[in-house]
Amino acid sequence: MRSLAVYLKNYKKESILAPFFKFLEVVFDLIVPIVIAQIIDVGIANHDNKYIVQRFFILILMAALGLASSITAQFFAAKASVGFATKLRQAVYDHVQHLSFTELDTLGTDTLITRLTDDINQIQNGLNMGLRLLLRSPFIVLGSMVMAFTIDFKCALVFAVAIPFLFLVVFVIMFLSIPLFKKVQGKLDTVTGLTRENLTGVRVIRAFCREKEAVAEFDTRNQELTKLNLFVGKLSALLNPVTYVLINIATVILIQKAGVEVNLGGMQQGQVVALYNYMAQMIVELIKLASLIITLNKSAACAGRVADILKVKSTMDYPAATTVSCSDSAQTTKDLTAATADTSLSENAVVFDDVTFAYSKAGAPSLSHISFSVKKGQTVGIIGGTGSGKTTLVNLISRFYDASNGTVLLNGQNIENYTRNDLRSRIGVVPQKAALFKGSIRDNLKWGREDASDEDLWQALTTAQGKEVVEGKPGQLDFMLEQNGKNLSGGQKQRLTIARALVKKPEILILDDSASALDFATDAALRRSLNRLDWKVTTFLVSQRSSSIQQADLILVLDNGTLAGKGTHAELLRTCDTYREIYFSQFPEERARYSSVSAGNIMKEVTV
Repeated sequence: MRSLAVYLKNYKKESILAPFFKFLEVVFDLIVPIVIAQIIDVGIANHDNKYIVQRFFILILMAALGLASSITAQFFAAKASVGFATKLRQAVYDHVQHLSFTELDTLGTDTLITRLTDDINQIQNGLNMGLRLLLRSPFIVLGSMVMAFTIDFKCALVFAVAIPFLFLVVFVIMFLSIPLFKKVQGKLDTVTGLTRENLTGVRVIRAFCREKEAVAEFDTRNQELTKLNLFVGKLSALLNPVTYVLINIATVILIQKAGVEVNLGGMQQGQVVALYNYMAQMIVELIKLASLIITLNKSAACAGRVADILKVKSTMDYPAATTVSCSDSAQTTKDLTAATADTSLSENAVVFDDVTFAYSKAGAPSLSHISFSVKKGQTVGIIGGTGSGKTTLVNLISRFYDASNGTVLLNGQNIENYTRNDLRSRIGVVPQKAALFKGSIRDNLKWGREDASDEDLWQALTTAQGKEVVEGKPGQLDFMLEQNGKNLSGGQKQRLTIARALVKKPEILILDDSASALDFATDAALRRSLNRLDWKVTTFLVSQRSSSIQQADLILVLDNGTLAGKGTHAELLRTCDTYREIYFSQFPEERARYSSVSAGNIMKEVTV
């Protein structure tokens, strides 16, 4: 909690006033046994009804003042805890937004969701109860001992001996339970992640009739969480009976000693009642303290988990302003093609110079020694088998990840010299999985450019072959999409995400297998529209279909993270075995024609 205290700085007044008013409530509570003792020893003993009535109204007054103090303390505690949780949740969310994909991949979505929701709620509850009760219970316990000494020294020694034992029990249980609560939250992460995975993939689970297996796995993880929760609950539940035993033993000893003192004339009966009331107050407060400790243990464990997220630093830094490095402009590479060597790098939109990349904690690089250059305005096709590194390559262009070795240049400059906003404004990305947000189609498209007019939106939709889709919806641009675009088909979602990227009119357009749900005719129409854009754009087309990239100015063929070939469609058919295998697997009828043409060329060469 200490590292998170900075989020309480705007609530210092509330954090002080809440325990202060609780202290006032404690003062009024501690005076009550003394007033009752006076009623017994003076009013009842002397049959003074007037005195009894006066003291009764004093009790009513203290009860009213105590209630007012309690309500005021609750108000300030609630204001501080809710404000603290709001600022903390916002800080964690903002921090996560600035983490690179490397950290997000390492942390995982499930634990981030748990820490942003359940963990912060637990911290809020712990702070609220802590401000109200954390000091109240010690005040009552220690105050009861102090008041006991004002009544009788010998009897007060019972309090002095019992209280250290009580605090020792509390400390031991806290010491044992806090690490276990951290494990409970870790198990909760697992259950949350499994739930999210099953709900997201429910169609796949049903398609393969894996409902029983999914339920069984969830039951196993849920049982592990339940067993650990039960164990921690049993350990925490020991606090009540142990404290009850100690308090009752102390009460028996207190009454025995007080009875002796009364018989000897050293104490009055009202004073004995007051001592017993103080002991009873301690019992009530220790019951509250037991519940409070369980809550505080959970809060402390959750606070540590949230603090761990805030301690994570992004491995990717952006400059405050886009810088132009002369060394980057002059940089060349031996591995680039001869055409690249003869052309100034400033004429190239993108250059990869011996780039190698490995994901965090990966056993091997996902990309190895990739070198190529792309001129401004060219269309680049990227093809390869599943897991060959196609998405990884385009993610380096948009700097979702940084290369482990080598350099990525954008417009002749190292991509790391661009600010985040400058880089993102130049690049439009359409990811593999179409992601739309709850809201109108207009709001979703304006993610590309907030100041875009309706004309710009319709133009982008026309290019993305999504105009008819939107025209067929009630309200058209004002049609409300559900979360993740659940009320659209896969092809409709892909066309809208492509339109969203086109609205910003980027210099670099990356289509990462974003037409996989489109039929061949729509896919072909989309490519023709992209070639007729009214601004100069360099396009990267990642596709599993060789037909989608045949007309590209440059095709990159990836195979297990290496560049197996680069060139045009015709060049790769002659020189790249990997590309030929992909092409002929999709167009088997072309294999025979290619074989006959190749055989004819060989016979011609032999004849010559």
